[in-house]
Amino acid sequence: MRQERTVQGSIFDLFAEHEIGRELEAMSQWLDAHRDLLNLVTSDLRRQGVTETGRQGLPSEAVLRCALLKQYRQLSYEELAFHLEDSASFRAFARLPWGWSPKKSVLHKTISAIRADTWEAVNKMLLASARQERLESGRVVRVDSTVTAALIHEPSDSSLLWDCVRVMVRLLQQADSLGSTIPWHDHCRAAKKRARVIEYTRGRPKRVQHYRALLRIARNTLDYLQQAAAQLPLAAGPAGKLWQAQVRHYQPLITQIIAQTERRVLAGEAVPAGEKLVSLFEPHADIIVKGSRDVDYGHKLNLTTGRSGLILDLVIEAGNPADSERLLPLLERHIAFYGEAPRQAAADGGYASRENLRQAKAWGVRDMAFHKKSGLRIEDMVRSRWVYRKLRNFRAGIEAGISCLKRTYGLARCTWRGLDHFKTYVWSSVVAYNLALFARLRPTLSLGT
Repeated sequence: MRQERTVQGSIFDLFAEHEIGRELEAMSQWLDAHRDLLNLVTSDLRRQGVTETGRQGLPSEAVLRCALLKQYRQLSYEELAFHLEDSASFRAFARLPWGWSPKKSVLHKTISAIRADTWEAVNKMLLASARQERLESGRVVRVDSTVTAALIHEPSDSSLLWDCVRVMVRLLQQADSLGSTIPWHDHCRAAKKRARVIEYTRGRPKRVQHYRALLRIARNTLDYLQQAAAQLPLAAGPAGKLWQAQVRHYQPLITQIIAQTERRVLAGEAVPAGEKLVSLFEPHADIIVKGSRDVDYGHKLNLTTGRSGLILDLVIEAGNPADSERLLPLLERHIAFYGEAPRQAAADGGYASRENLRQAKAWGVRDMAFHKKSGLRIEDMVRSRWVYRKLRNFRAGIEAGISCLKRTYGLARCTWRGLDHFKTYVWSSVVAYNLALFARLRPTLSLGT
């Protein structure tokens, strides 16, 4: 059984006079004024088929506020559990019931249950408040893209094969404990040794020799696993079903890694980025190359911000689409939310194309400035060179916002696993950033007193 909110507050819920304490108080005031958000969080926390009886769980309001605290201060779950017990300001903001001190396992289970769609809905309500209080009208916007890295190591064919072997050996050991009688050999040490040799061997012919041995080990271990999987369906019980689910998850990924290694290393084929798997544990991660800079492994984000610096929109892309293909969809999303096109817009040079400029003008964007002209005339983009210079300088401000999101709110690297949790992590970081910025922009907040 779970309450939506803590009905009776405590007289000891006091915020510190420090700037962070006053900022938390302002953020709390906005959350108090929008309690209808708790319905969304409650629906995420409610599990299908579980009756609403038994011991009381952490209230939905406390879960939402703890999630914001985690992203706002970039804390681990263990650190968050400590500060909730130690800090009066954190407890006052989190609205924890009197005497409650949630452990890290409870915080992890509840906070990770909030879906990305819920965080996006919270962000839209926050932007509606900013528009109502005339802090952000959405009439002047800027667009740029960045990359959030997934929680993976630097991929290579040899390291991926080594990951495959050790995961399969772990599954085979579990199969033995479940009653499997298939004879098999543990090739972990041999696989690790060959992966290390490949890493430090120079010259392709020498590396190919070691790759053949590593591939042979991976294929043999996969054969053992397939034989164990064919035998274990006879074993009853939830542990056997869970083991079979893991095998069904990993087997096609392992097969793909072996195939792409054979294509790349043995056949010398250039495998397209869209067909490559860069992680056995985060298979959703994309290969992102921005210009001639370093290669990133994660997901590309397209962001829209306004004059206030608030993040007006965010799209987590699939693959690595060209920026020029994403400008019009971003403008469409902006029009759908605000009901009209922005009066002025500025974007990086990668978004520039004659078709994008023509369509943006047709939708009502009066001045559409691209940082690099890319063959377009200034007179076609904006009314004057002065306006172009102002919008180009305005566009540069989004770089500061992205830098703040990455340094302070953890957007540089997602520390949660899985695509759904990746999206949730990104959106929760954006909402924490927007809520803190909104609290600073509100004229009612007196941080200097």
